[in-house]
Amino acid sequence: MRTPTGVPILLTSVVLVASTAADTRTTPRTARTQAGMFSGGAAYERFMGRWSAALAPRLVQFSGVRDGDVVLDVGSGTGALSAAIVATRPSSRIIGVDPAEGYVAYAQARHLGERVRFEVGDAQQLRFDNGTFDHTLSLLVLNFIPDRAKAVAEMTRVTRPGGTIAAAVWDYGGDMEMLRVFWDEAIALKPDMANRDERHMPLSRSGELGAFWRKHRLENVVEEPIVIQTGFSSFEDYWSPFLDRQGPAGAYVASLAAASREQLRQRLRRRLLGREPDRPFTLQARAWAVRGTAPSSVR
Repeated sequence: MRTPTGVPILLTSVVLVASTAADTRTTPRTARTQAGMFSGGAAYERFMGRWSAALAPRLVQFSGVRDGDVVLDVGSGTGALSAAIVATRPSSRIIGVDPAEGYVAYAQARHLGERVRFEVGDAQQLRFDNGTFDHTLSLLVLNFIPDRAKAVAEMTRVTRPGGTIAAAVWDYGGDMEMLRVFWDEAIALKPDMANRDERHMPLSRSGELGAFWRKHRLENVVEEPIVIQTGFSSFEDYWSPFLDRQGPAGAYVASLAAASREQLRQRLRRRLLGREPDRPFTLQARAWAVRGTAPSSVR
């Protein structure tokens, strides 16, 4: 993978969330950390909105949502996935649930129509009856849920037999250039921070989502990469969203002293632009997407 200047990117990315592939316990510290990393809707939009808006329609298509279906958006955030469903399947009914009140308020303010509503909710304990939804989808949230196994079990429970459960997560250790470049330079500057690199995120490598779906008895499982691109108008358009404290990268930037923050900023500028004047550039991102159908047998 290379930056727009052709400089090779060494594939080296964190989990401020206290949850790894082997640790799915929910603790007060975990909850506080998540609340700090994911809070303000407008800040999240500046940080990840352009990426989620590009990825969401691709997940809708991949998951097979049809116009008129009833859809649950788990970890709905600022509403990108629900908005993509509304734009292409206008007769569908959608409920979005997210634990962050700020995100729910932001999504509600998008005025997506009377067929869509958002509410505060926990993926690990959904309030809905068995078989309520035709499709249950999750965009860029599954690896942040403390008990992912419980969340997938709940997503399956509330989906009708034969309905689809689908999710997408970033390839944090590979071709998600916005974050890959960031963590490469952050760790080069402070090698002892390597354990915070998002490459350690669970379920973010090829084959992991598919194996996780099969482990939880989902049928007809398919995993595929989704590759998107997005443009930045300038280096500051890339850098300034990291200052909004969203996600592990934003939380890391907020933890740095001013001098270290400026060093990181300068390293990133050189990585992306070399010694050239500021200019627009494009970065690429790969996500892994998975879908499977709820078992037809009695659960």
